[in-house]
Amino acid sequence: MPPLLKLITAITLVITVLCDPAMALDTSAGVGLQDRALFQERVDYTLTNQNGVDFHDQALSNTSFAGAAGKGADFSGANLQGAIFTQGAFADANFHGADLSDALMDRADFTGTDLRDAVLIGVIASGSSFAGAQVDGADFSDALLDRDDQRRLCQEAEGVNPTTGVLTRDSLSC
Repeated sequence: MPPLLKLITAITLVITVLCDPAMALDTSAGVGLQDRALFQERVDYTLTNQNGVDFHDQALSNTSFAGAAGKGADFSGANLQGAIFTQGAFADANFHGADLSDALMDRADFTGTDLRDAVLIGVIASGSSFAGAQVDGADFSDALLDRDDQRRLCQEAEGVNPTTGVLTRDSLSC
């Protein structure tokens, strides 16, 4: 699926869930959002509490964490390509070495997260907070960030991403 089509599909899903969560999660007919996720051999964590949960090194590409609470969760080394974190709360979570390429991370709280050595190529993170995040070695190439976040991240940015070989400061256009 082309990246633009994936993005449009993801945004449509998020809008459906956020505008009418009761309809999107209605399993009374046997085929609600949760059931569809199970049929696709992946779990949907939309609007769930995942505080402190261990997801390290898991294959979670295209998984939805929209509106989820994931404070202190461990996503280190996980494949989160194309995942949806819209309006989630992931303060103090560990994304060290995770692949977040093409993730939708808008209006989410990533305060104090560990993003060291993470790959964030092409993420959309407008309206999110990365205050106090550790970003040494992270690759933000082609990421859509708020200008204020970009400036704050540039103050701390150092290192080279071990996967892509890109300097963190270059990827943030510091």
